[in-house]
Amino acid sequence: MLVALRNKNRKTSGALWTYPATPSRRLSHIGTAVADSDAVHPSKMSASDLSGKMFEHPDTLKSEDNGNTTLDITSLLSSDGKFASGMYRSDKVRFEITEPYGVDEFMYFLEGSVTLISDDGTKQVINAGEAVTIPKEWTGIWDTDGYRKIWVIYSEDGSALE
Repeated sequence: MLVALRNKNRKTSGALWTYPATPSRRLSHIGTAVADSDAVHPSKMSASDLSGKMFEHPDTLKSEDNGNTTLDITSLLSSDGKFASGMYRSDKVRFEITEPYGVDEFMYFLEGSVTLISDDGTKQVINAGEAVTIPKEWTGIWDTDGYRKIWVIYSEDGSALE
């Protein structure tokens, strides 16, 4: 069984993350809880998964907000609950992050692009085939016509992934 939780610390589009409702909180592969608590398996994202097939998994979370559709799937949540990875897709969206981002997040863009404008006016465009790491203290504007990305999140105390 998987549980979906809204990230309360991250002032963005209200993304959801999933984790198995077991003490180990490990996923061996998309949405499959590790049955044997002694067994640990890598979580692979195949070329087919990365092309978008991963979103066909029943544990994919779909949300719609003001005409924007997002798809989010968690491939792994570490046993200590502080580290997670997965894939995310979003349509066109623009929002201002007025409170610190809340997590350290690495993103590798598979498709589309995003424009990040920091509070001091510094503008960065991250295109498909490029990566960016956003520090938890970052504030600014997130603007995109749509994208698909791999994400990796670290939350020091794990609260952002609960």
